[in-house]
Amino acid sequence: MALNREERAAFLAEPHIAALAVAAEEGRAPLTVPIWYQYESDGTVWILTGKNSRKNVLIGAAGRFSLMVERLEPTIRYVSVEGPVTGTEPATIEQLREISARYLPADKVDGYVDFAWKNHGEQVVVRMRPERWLSSDLGTV
Repeated sequence: MALNREERAAFLAEPHIAALAVAAEEGRAPLTVPIWYQYESDGTVWILTGKNSRKNVLIGAAGRFSLMVERLEPTIRYVSVEGPVTGTEPATIEQLREISARYLPADKVDGYVDFAWKNHGEQVVVRMRPERWLSSDLGTV
């Protein structure tokens, strides 16, 4: 059964690991990689990635990407969103902390942020406004 707007938003607000997909070069399948994401109350999603990463270069070329998140328990459920990039900006340490705190235990955030800020190179935040949604909850199968 498809989820309604409120159910989709609530699901995306949970800290699931997303699969990001973006069109790749001619003759290649779309790039699909796991990624942390943040979901904002206005419906915008954003990711943080390396400025010179392949995914950022491909997102820049395509101008859009998709994210798919899923879970297996207590029911099999997924939400997929696709839409245009609405902005790209240099990442701040506060954004790195925000997204890290979404996924890591509180006692691991500071250490991870310190390491990532010093070792992952220049990062960017890429924002996307979903235009298309797919969702389903298979109930207790």
